[in-house]
Amino acid sequence: MAGEAVVSGQVAPGWEAVRDAFARGQADDPGGAQLAVHHHGRLVVDLASAGGVPAAPASADLASADGGQAGAPAYGTDSVGVLMSVTKGLVAVCAHLLNQRGALDLDAPVARYWPEFAAAGKGATTVADLLTHRAGLPAFTSGAAGTGLPGLLDWDARVTELAAMRPVWEPGSAFLYHALTYGHLAGEVIRRVAGVSVGAFFAAEVAGPLGLDLWIGLPQEAEHRFVPQFSVRPEPTQEQITGFLAGLGLSPADPLSLALRATAAELAATVEGLTTRQGRAAELPGAGGIGNARSLSRLYAALIGPIDGVRLLSPETVDRARTSRNEHLAPPPPLDGGDASGRSRFGLGFELPRTGLPMLGGGSFGHAGAGGRLGAACPESGLAVGYVCTAMSWEPAAGPDPRWTRWTEAVMAAAPARD
Repeated sequence: MAGEAVVSGQVAPGWEAVRDAFARGQADDPGGAQLAVHHHGRLVVDLASAGGVPAAPASADLASADGGQAGAPAYGTDSVGVLMSVTKGLVAVCAHLLNQRGALDLDAPVARYWPEFAAAGKGATTVADLLTHRAGLPAFTSGAAGTGLPGLLDWDARVTELAAMRPVWEPGSAFLYHALTYGHLAGEVIRRVAGVSVGAFFAAEVAGPLGLDLWIGLPQEAEHRFVPQFSVRPEPTQEQITGFLAGLGLSPADPLSLALRATAAELAATVEGLTTRQGRAAELPGAGGIGNARSLSRLYAALIGPIDGVRLLSPETVDRARTSRNEHLAPPPPLDGGDASGRSRFGLGFELPRTGLPMLGGGSFGHAGAGGRLGAACPESGLAVGYVCTAMSWEPAAGPDPRWTRWTEAVMAAAPARD
């Protein structure tokens, strides 16, 4: 049909409008995408589109020199791909599980579990500060070049440096997105409490019981299902980033400017690393999770209700997790000006709805990922969704991803009719 992508998969009776909306939304997408929806614990939508327009150019075909793919396998509902920052939601689930079991106090100082972290004025920094991007440690190094490969894959070195670093702002006094360090900061606390890495804890305590195809560290046996991501536009240069920050009032030598430029460099290195088997096998819990939409939706469904007898978080834990923790704070100066209505909103480890990320409306919580990935749930409607894509095209500053809009409206319209 003109103006629609070819879609495979299944929908339950009464949810056909979601399939049609998904197909229209993918019509101009050069990559593959998956959409899954659970309603009161039941999988009602499980769809994939291989792309509505000609496939990405050969340069986007991410072959690796270490035996990785020399091309992408056919894209379908069983394929798996990079989740980028949707991974942060997986980490948050682990932290809340430990809190729910009485092993981790989210309002306690990080140093209670990770003593070395108290260095350089961080003794009062709480676990909640880590989960809400208030820790003042947005990059792995204080140099603008950031930490590149293979250093980004060295967990012990990265957490040792973070423990020794002086925060760019006083922890708890401001918030600014910790694009990669979030995963290592929260992940090291989880490792210290649980005795295993965050990826191993997630596999044993979350993915295993629910039968999820979600990983923080892709196992070799799932490698053949991996489909690479690609960007539809060039990344900004360091010079462009420096100039942009200068326009906001940050001189090149300002510690915050250095940290933000380092973050950009480290994100680029992470994306490069994920084109290799070594990078996909590593635990990069800020942005390196891998999985599919069906499992992402199933995970979020298990946060708000039972799935085959498994419920991960209690209603009380969910309410605590989705209570805003940063409404009273602004980014560190001079980034604290402008209209606050479009700023990111965070609960404990999860994003909350805002103008550019409406998710499933009021009461919903979840996490988006660079390029357009999304996982979210809403206890009031009983909805949980997962959206995974290969074309990195979402521009958060411009508002919601246009690929989300149609199917989001259709999902929210269908849910009341099926209750």
